[in-house]
Amino acid sequence: MASVVRPLEPGIYAPIPTFFFPDSEDIDLKAQSAHALRLIKAGVKPLLAGTMGEAHHLSHEERVSLIKATRQALDDAGFKGIPIISGSGSGSTRETIQISQEAAAAGADYVIVICSGYFAGALAGNKKALKAFWTDVSEKSPLPVIIYNYPGAAGGIDLDSDLITELAEECPNLAGVKLTCGNVGKLTRICATVSDPSFAQSHPRKNVHAPFLVLGGFTDFILTSSFVNGHGAITGLANVAPYTVAKLFEISEKAKEDLSFLPEAQRLQGIVARADYTIAKAGIAGTKYLLEKMYGYGGSPRRPLPPIEATAAEALWAHPHTQELITIERELSGKGQS
Repeated sequence: MASVVRPLEPGIYAPIPTFFFPDSEDIDLKAQSAHALRLIKAGVKPLLAGTMGEAHHLSHEERVSLIKATRQALDDAGFKGIPIISGSGSGSTRETIQISQEAAAAGADYVIVICSGYFAGALAGNKKALKAFWTDVSEKSPLPVIIYNYPGAAGGIDLDSDLITELAEECPNLAGVKLTCGNVGKLTRICATVSDPSFAQSHPRKNVHAPFLVLGGFTDFILTSSFVNGHGAITGLANVAPYTVAKLFEISEKAKEDLSFLPEAQRLQGIVARADYTIAKAGIAGTKYLLEKMYGYGGSPRRPLPPIEATAAEALWAHPHTQELITIERELSGKGQS
């Protein structure tokens, strides 16, 4: 494992899709590396083997190969200080810890963990069991752990703000939470505790470079999040429009200190929010289609997840919310219209 310190910092992180060759469904590591570098140059940091990355479809060995290839590409390109977050959620606590250990050995810096929804009937209302899951994983993971709260991918399991705050207070190896529940009130309540300067003093982290970050799972409340002392987002839309989403976060943070930035932040937030809503409905397949259209790679999900239908793909590309976002992305990336 490298000795380079790679802090977990506020900002925008993109859960990178896993790109597969069309016939074999083997991972296209060249496309993976190229996309990670594209994001980093735009100011967005990578997250591997998350929901967008079809972690449920990946073997242990494939997760390791993603981390190794991405770390090598980043180092070779001069980005040795950029951290890699990798998903290590699985069915059991035991396997989640195992995957976290494998991620550390492969070169990841942080892991993000969702609770499996397979036994949601027994877990969803059991606060003690849910708390034990992240407590056990964080205690035994060699890497700092981010809680991943996504009811849609966890059989409806939805952690409330009290439980997340308790975990933050009691588990020093927890480094944050991703709220793909999209609950802005929950984010506000958690930030009221963990973003207060006194929290870091009274509840120090095991890794001083891994403070407890509160991150949204969508881009439609980045501005709101900034004003309640949130820390950015982990969002699939940042794959499609990394410059735009990074700019929105930057302006939102500036607006806290100087309200003259607020109108532009509000304008950009509206454009991004509309696009996020439109594109998110097309799922992983829709995001991959847009990447294929814009950058020449993307392809289809791994079966049985279906590709986007041709008519739906055309409608997604032509949608005014999509086109408005792409126009801004091209302007911010310096490419202009093409």
